[in-house]
Amino acid sequence: MHDKPAYLTREGLEKLENELRYLCEVRRPQVAERIRASKEFSDVTDNADFEEAKNEQGFIEGRILTLQNIISRAQLIDGNHSHDSVTLGAKVAVVSEDNKQDSFTIVGSAEASPRTGKISNESPVGRALLGHKIGDLVEVSVPAGTIRYTIIGIE
Repeated sequence: MHDKPAYLTREGLEKLENELRYLCEVRRPQVAERIRASKEFSDVTDNADFEEAKNEQGFIEGRILTLQNIISRAQLIDGNHSHDSVTLGAKVAVVSEDNKQDSFTIVGSAEASPRTGKISNESPVGRALLGHKIGDLVEVSVPAGTIRYTIIGIE
């Protein structure tokens, strides 16, 4: 199966690599020791600490696999993108029909964080903005209806 690329900024890739390193070098050994200790002090049947540690181990191993998969598919977003049209990595300033201004940075889905203004290129808004230029009116279909943005800046 051919997996699609995971578009990341250099900062986003470093963050994922640091998380992977932490999980492998710190959390994995800590949980393994916790499992070993809980088995040593009592029978594993009806041992809540053992069950909790095994569940945590499963979560950590799953996250490690996810991070390894994302990192293996990583394609860095070029920070030297054109300011003529919206591309991955661009910071886009928009104004809505009700004159509310907002800005979004278009990133890959692995790095998206709407609270900090980073939206995925696969999200409805991100997908709609890609390829447009300053002055373009962009219509975005969202579950609540249609949002119309005018692009007022691209960095």
